[in-house]
Amino acid sequence: MKSNAQVEVTTNQRKTGINWLNVIFISLFHVGAVAALFFWSWQAIVAAVLLYWVAGSLGIGMGFHRLLTHRGYKVPKVVEYFLTICGMLTLEGGSVNWVVTHRIHHAHTDREGDPHSPRDGRWWSHIGWILKGTAQQHDKAVLSRYAPDLMKDRFHVWLNRLYFMPLIITGLALLYFGGWGMMMWGIFLRVTIGLHTTWLVNSATHLWGKQRFHTGEDSRNSWWVALLTFGEGWHNNHHAHPTSARHGLAWYEIDFNWWGIRLLQLFRLAKAIKRVRLDGVSTALQHDSVDMGSKEAYERA
Repeated sequence: MKSNAQVEVTTNQRKTGINWLNVIFISLFHVGAVAALFFWSWQAIVAAVLLYWVAGSLGIGMGFHRLLTHRGYKVPKVVEYFLTICGMLTLEGGSVNWVVTHRIHHAHTDREGDPHSPRDGRWWSHIGWILKGTAQQHDKAVLSRYAPDLMKDRFHVWLNRLYFMPLIITGLALLYFGGWGMMMWGIFLRVTIGLHTTWLVNSATHLWGKQRFHTGEDSRNSWWVALLTFGEGWHNNHHAHPTSARHGLAWYEIDFNWWGIRLLQLFRLAKAIKRVRLDGVSTALQHDSVDMGSKEAYERA
């Protein structure tokens, strides 16, 4: 077993050496994204948009982020696994590795140990941290420390190892039923755009936008990043209240992921939803069953 000090050293080894596997795959996907523009059709565009929503909203926003990382609400295990598989369509790594990276980010936001802070460079915060060092690959000691809940779930551990399989299966299905154009748009172009929009939360929302809450770091609310990520751009709101399933607190802060969670609640598939309500007149917060235990756990880690 590694000591806590050894685990911290492991999580901080992020800028040493080029991660050639990531460089190769990301380069290939960017080339494929450009090539897809020459194979366009309305059917291909519809497929790409639908998969962008499934992977980005159901998968990353509602699944990886608000459910698995912060436990902002509860769903039956079958729904949790379904949302996890949707998130695997983004090619952003295994769900457990994704969760650990984000929990480390919350534990060390814009300080030493933050995996992707703009204080280490704008390019670094957007894509550099993926191309060099450990990226989202963590050893077992780090995984067990930051995501003990997921590491105890054998199915999540299995999915984490085979995170690329749903994308391969989907790509083959698109190729078989829709041809090269649909596959190029639904996989290469859609995944590449999805990667950059997710990375904008790491970079842009720590550089530009407004701070409603004084959180002691650089997180900001960005309406345009929120539109691209189905609500994840209300980043300052999120850092002020990490376990809240609702990120867009004001009426004008569009948060599709929150609406998706409410839809699950309507069908009795989501419960124990944690949220923060913002008074429209003053900036006083009205807490509605907000559990800050997860944030404290990150800080203890």
